[in-house]
Amino acid sequence: MLRTIIWDIDDVLNSLTQEWLEHEWRPKHPDCTVTFAEIRANPPHEVLGTTLHEYQVSLDRFRTSEAGRSLAPVPEVVDWFVHHGACYRHIALTARPFVAVPPAAEWLFEHFGNWIRGFGFVPSQRVNDHAPDYDRDKGDWLRWIGVGDVLVDDSPTNQKAALELGLGAVLVPQPWNQASGTIRDALIALSRLLDNC
Repeated sequence: MLRTIIWDIDDVLNSLTQEWLEHEWRPKHPDCTVTFAEIRANPPHEVLGTTLHEYQVSLDRFRTSEAGRSLAPVPEVVDWFVHHGACYRHIALTARPFVAVPPAAEWLFEHFGNWIRGFGFVPSQRVNDHAPDYDRDKGDWLRWIGVGDVLVDDSPTNQKAALELGLGAVLVPQPWNQASGTIRDALIALSRLLDNC
């Protein structure tokens, strides 16, 4: 039976935050001098000197824009899937508001549909969203779905939740999680966890 990897989408399979900062936030805020490497918190609204609401509106606008729908997948991740993807089953798990879920699903299956066959999401709360509260976070979703061997994510909180459920977890390095190494190092760690074929 094939082992199952659960993949975060944003900032793991793509470079959403960096692209959003460079192509959405900074052009609309020319006085902003914050670089991607300086985003030491996620959400980064305090680092950017704005409100959580203004940050979310900007991010969601980018996620649903043509630029957001056209993000390039991370080349190292694509290479990993080409060489090792067929050895495992794959599920994507994202935390986004409802308005940004359809573009994420379309993007995911366009770029990773050869391998990733499942898609789950935990709705990120936004003003005027009134959805049933099945899961508060990815840990709740992972507990409910009951399948999976390893979570690949950029959030230490999600990594901790996966480990507490007995899954393996690989933290993809990003400025806000202070993980050491590179995406390539994270993928090597993933392969070691799974006894890569």
